[in-house]
Amino acid sequence: MKVFKFGGASVNSIERIQQAGRILQQYSGEPLVIIISAMGKTTNALEKVTEAFYAGNKEEALELFHVVKNQHINTAKYLLVTQFNECLAQLNDFFTEVEWLLHDKPVRDYAYYYDQVVCAGELLSTAIISHYLTETNIRNKWLDVRDILRTDDNFRDANIDWTYTTAKVNDYLQPLLKDNTFVITQGFIGSTDENESTTLGREGSDYTAAIFANILNAENLSIWKDVEGVMSADPKQFPDAVYLHELSYNEVIEMAYYGAQVIHPKTIKPLQNKNIPLHVKCFLDASLPGTIISSKRVKGLPPIIVLKENTVLMYMRSHDFSFVGEQPISALYKKLGELSIKPNLLQTGAISLQICLDDRSDKIEQLAAAAGDLFDIQLEKGLTLLTIRHYTPELLTAMLTGKEIVLQQQTQETVQVLYR
Repeated sequence: MKVFKFGGASVNSIERIQQAGRILQQYSGEPLVIIISAMGKTTNALEKVTEAFYAGNKEEALELFHVVKNQHINTAKYLLVTQFNECLAQLNDFFTEVEWLLHDKPVRDYAYYYDQVVCAGELLSTAIISHYLTETNIRNKWLDVRDILRTDDNFRDANIDWTYTTAKVNDYLQPLLKDNTFVITQGFIGSTDENESTTLGREGSDYTAAIFANILNAENLSIWKDVEGVMSADPKQFPDAVYLHELSYNEVIEMAYYGAQVIHPKTIKPLQNKNIPLHVKCFLDASLPGTIISSKRVKGLPPIIVLKENTVLMYMRSHDFSFVGEQPISALYKKLGELSIKPNLLQTGAISLQICLDDRSDKIEQLAAAAGDLFDIQLEKGLTLLTIRHYTPELLTAMLTGKEIVLQQQTQETVQVLYR
């Protein structure tokens, strides 16, 4: 039994959905769980819907959502003939679910509404693709992952209830696979015990796929992307990035920790726990070998570059010039945990702390408010964080030429530089 995951770029057009169908056709007769993301830029579009709604602009929110509706209906029209009416009825159920909320007024936190609206992207894409596979005689069963994947109510970054989810997978999903049926379901989303939709963090579809692979003891997990495999850097930023044939779990965990977008930070652990290989495959040319990620140690890796733009430096200094000791640092880390904030870089001094963070205004404001009792706080935005694994002095010098360094940390393996 295998698990496949198709990302948004792999299903963002009629042609690419048809290509996904051709790939899946090669696996007919095998039990397969298929995790699918929202199409293309749908998540971004739904975020704008949520922002308009939360700002009290109901009509704007409805208009923005109408655009999303039409895009999906048009995709279904071009893809489907015999399955169109049945698909449209399913899509309308999801449209109604969102529109019902948009006609209300926000009375809860932004994160709650974000999850209720944004989750529609995956539901819409999987409905269309499931009906397309049916129309092309690829037998499959569509599942609402929210009926299976239970989480807490930490909206926008929910945590999995593994006990409940495992029981649901074993009781409900396993029997479907015994008939060698393809199971189509959503990545990125889950639900609470009160049936409120949740999301697992951006790029959380990879994590969803790893959860299913772990529980099902899958032979392997394949993530289909529009690149040859894992690259040494983002080829859009660094055209000379090279393809990496093999990587270890540990190396990918390090890459993910520092912000590489190829694999979601939480994806590797469920696979590593059961030694399940992860294949990063090329969606555009399925014959290419891709990248294999496993427990095998890989030597001689080239420099691996991660560039994070638009980061924020929070500079904290003690009010009375007293040393930054265990108590204030402990209180700060506790707050970071409560807010689900992962510092990208942290440096301490005698009377100060410097933390580099992703530019999430809501989280930063909450952290600044909580830490204001202990520190004087200053923020600097618009910075860039460069991380290089397996760096060379020559490469580091070349990349920092003309840059104003704000903060730098390095070990034998890794260097991080925050610059203007």
